[in-house]
This record gives sequence, C-alpha cells and structure tokens, in this order.
Amino acid sequence: MSGVSRGHLAMLVFSALVAGSFSLGSLAANHIAPVALNAVRFVLAAAVIGGVALAWGGVPRAAFRAPWRYLVLGGLFGFYFVMMFEGLKTAPPVSASAVFTLTPLMAAGFGYLLLRQHMTGRMALAMFCGAVGALWVIFRADLGALMAFEVGRGEVIYFIGCAAHALYAPMVRMLNRGENAVVFAFGTMLGGAVTLMGWGWQEVVATDWPGLPAIVWITLVYTAVFASAATTVLLQFAALHLPSSKVMAYTYLTPTWVIGWEFFLGNGLPGPLVVIGVALTAVALLLLLKDEH
Repeated sequence: MSGVSRGHLAMLVFSALVAGSFSLGSLAANHIAPVALNAVRFVLAAAVIGGVALAWGGVPRAAFRAPWRYLVLGGLFGFYFVMMFEGLKTAPPVSASAVFTLTPLMAAGFGYLLLRQHMTGRMALAMFCGAVGALWVIFRADLGALMAFEVGRGEVIYFIGCAAHALYAPMVRMLNRGENAVVFAFGTMLGGAVTLMGWGWQEVVATDWPGLPAIVWITLVYTAVFASAATTVLLQFAALHLPSSKVMAYTYLTPTWVIGWEFFLGNGLPGPLVVIGVALTAVALLLLLKDEH
C-alpha cells in the first residue's frame, strides 16, 4: 500500500474516532471546565504517544529543534478541543458535526495561502458532494429542518475552533522537518499540554476530580487515548502524504459516524432517506481517491 493510500486509510479511521468525541463530549461538557478536561487529556495523550515513540526507536534529540513549532501546533490543536467542548455545552452532537464539515473548505484556503496547494475540479466536486451528503445526513433528510436552521451560540463557538483545526493541517506539513508521524505527534501533544496547562491551571486545580461523574472519566480516557493520541498520529501521518484539502475532506464522514455513535448510545437511528446522504459522502470519497493531485 502506497503512502497516499495509507494516508486515506488513516483519515478514514480518524473520522470514526473523532465522531466519538461529539457524542461523549456532549454528555460530559457540562460537568467540567473544557480547558481543565483538555489540559489533563493532553498530558495523558502525550504520555501515551511518548511511550509509543520510545518503544518504536526513541525520540531523537534533533526532533526538538525549534521547539516553538510544537507550541504552535499544540496550541492550535488544544484551542480547537477547548472550543469544541465549550460549544457542546449547548450544541447537539449532530449539529456540532455539521459545523465540523466546514473545515475542508477552510483547510483548502489555508493550504493555498501557506503552501500554494491548489484544488482541482474533481476535488471541488468531491467537496460539494460531501457537503451536500453531510447536510442531508445531519438534518435527517428533512429539508424543512435545513431551511429553518438557526446557528446557536454553541455552533458559533465551535466554528472558531474549527478554523484553528483547519489551519493546523497545512501547518503540520509546513513545520515538519523530517520527523516521523509518531515523534512529531508526541511533540505536538506535549506542546498542547504545556499551553493548556498554562492557560487553564486555575481550572485544573479548582476541579473536584474525585467527585466527577463516571461519564467525565470515560470521556477523558477516550479523548486522551483515541481522540487525541491516536487521531493526532493519524492526522500527522495523513498531512505528510496528502494535500490539506484531502486530509480535511474526510470530516464529511464525521456526521455519519456521529449518528452511529448516537445509535450505540441508545438514541436511535435516522430514517431510511438518510442513506442518500451516506451515498453522497461515499461518492465524495471515491472522487478524492481518484484525484491525482
């Protein structure tokens, strides 16, 4: 399997793991300050990735040339997650995932500005199909619900975070100096832990950790191991092999995964017409896989 194909596979897994953050995050968001949860989450994720990096050959001293790179990347990633949990205090998981589908276009814009990455006609068509399919899934094939959509405070907060996420993708390629995905991800998570601990130290200290409900601990462990450590490695790897617009295009699958998560958590399934939206996201992926740029 080529590096490009593995990059696509990495983003497919990435989208499934990220989706869990929406469903679990909405259950935990109102029980803990977002910056406190994410500060501890990044510390745990850095420990996990650091252990993996040591097991796979260690972390070369050269990887920490210009450590400011990791503070920038970790800061962007940490800011995104804090805004996500802040937004999920009021935005439903599926609605928040709708906002997440705006990141591919933003990533394409940042990719052009920073790396002069151009979007081909096929990629533009793929993004259009993916966006239509995602919206169809998000609004459960209800055009009336789509037309009546009003953006709430939570969605606006999360949109700001999504802009940071979109900027993160091209910045990975711009700031990487030959480090492999695991080592670079470790530096990023470490940078995120430092920036978030500095930002939210008072909230971390003020949190009654033993008194938190079980869902917060479940969310913390899941987001640290799967939605931080694993997804950071996957995103780092994919960003080194695919254009930013392709990397972020996989976010179109996230609403579909969120619906799956919601069903798993006992919230039911959407109507059969939603399959149309799922099919459109599949078309978008096929177009991306066939694009050679």
